[in-house]
Amino acid sequence: MSLCFSSNLITLHSPKHQNLFINFSSEPSQCFKLFRISSTTPSTKSFKPIKFSNERFKLYASLTQSQAVEATQSSFRDKSPKDVNVLVVGSTGYIGNFVVKELVRRGFNVVAIARERSGIRGKNDKDETLAQLRGANVCFSDVTNLNTFEESLKNLGFSFDVVVSCLASRSGGVKDSWKIDYEATRNSLVAGKKFGASHFVLLSAICVQKPLLEFQRAKLKFEAELMKEAEEGGFTYSIVRPTAFFKSLGGQVELVKDGKPYVMFGDGKLCACKPISEPDLASFIVDCVMSEDKINRVLPIGGPGKALTPLEQGEMLFKLLGKEPKFLKVPIGIMDFAIGVLDFLVKVFPSLEDAAEFGKIGRYYAAESMLILDPETGEYSDEKTPSYGNDTLEEFFARVLREGMSGQELGEQTIF
Repeated sequence: MSLCFSSNLITLHSPKHQNLFINFSSEPSQCFKLFRISSTTPSTKSFKPIKFSNERFKLYASLTQSQAVEATQSSFRDKSPKDVNVLVVGSTGYIGNFVVKELVRRGFNVVAIARERSGIRGKNDKDETLAQLRGANVCFSDVTNLNTFEESLKNLGFSFDVVVSCLASRSGGVKDSWKIDYEATRNSLVAGKKFGASHFVLLSAICVQKPLLEFQRAKLKFEAELMKEAEEGGFTYSIVRPTAFFKSLGGQVELVKDGKPYVMFGDGKLCACKPISEPDLASFIVDCVMSEDKINRVLPIGGPGKALTPLEQGEMLFKLLGKEPKFLKVPIGIMDFAIGVLDFLVKVFPSLEDAAEFGKIGRYYAAESMLILDPETGEYSDEKTPSYGNDTLEEFFARVLREGMSGQELGEQTIF
């Protein structure tokens, strides 16, 4: 492989007769752009958005609405993955990183949007982010600023087929939830459509079925707008609502290993979930990119096996350790009292707004199941919650007992 450098363009010539162009933009958005070109002769034409001839435009305009939708849906689904451009926002997040890896593994042309400082509290610099998203085309931009984001996509110089959003508030705070779960996610829809995308895959959450928290309300507001876009024709969506993640249930593994009791609320049977691993969830999300049976659907999804209560999760952990179970049962009323106090204090000290919200988040997950909710009976159903994948929680616990939880941070706070 040879390398040529000229001004702000680096060209690598590979023995497989493909050139890789790396364009370092001088624009404020600072995009790191990679383009695979099948020809041995450099051509900037490959970077330009698709243009329609007058004849093709007239043909499309003559179609009925249903025919137009069908043509839009099939336009990229008939292609090979290597010819499908996928824009991923939230690419450095907990699930987003695995989604990027799975898209790359399946051969899609991936553009991953990342902040200049990514990770929890911006701990990762550009080099670390590029290494983390190896195989994808990385563009450093700000999805919370629509103008900046659109300028970044414009500088890339080509159109997209699909947007995959893995954006989620790290803290769950009130303002952060609306800024990320609604506003930034909406920006990705607006910008994606502007640059040609006709399908949107949204990572949501199963808990929005019973919205009592700000981040749930923010997610639902965007879901409604996404559905409305599809109703107007020419655009499709897939909304993925996963149950609990493995890592969100692993916070007590090392504590129990060190001899501490397993903490649970009430009798440990207040709620249950069908946890799913991040690779399995990423695989399901990527299935939604091309699968026609997932078009314009809300897709709740859990991992394999039966639903597990906190009591059963604790018993599983003690069994793996070969120890006698030791539980600390906390009355749920303690959380209700704490939330009541915080709600009162917020009226006097508005700065405590997020603290009160964190308490409500903890209370919610302590008592509400991450399963399909029957709106008529108000009951959660293990049987009605779909399963996907092969990874089990027991395997995850065993791995954490061997290797620890280092590097597996979920967000800026941990809630048991």
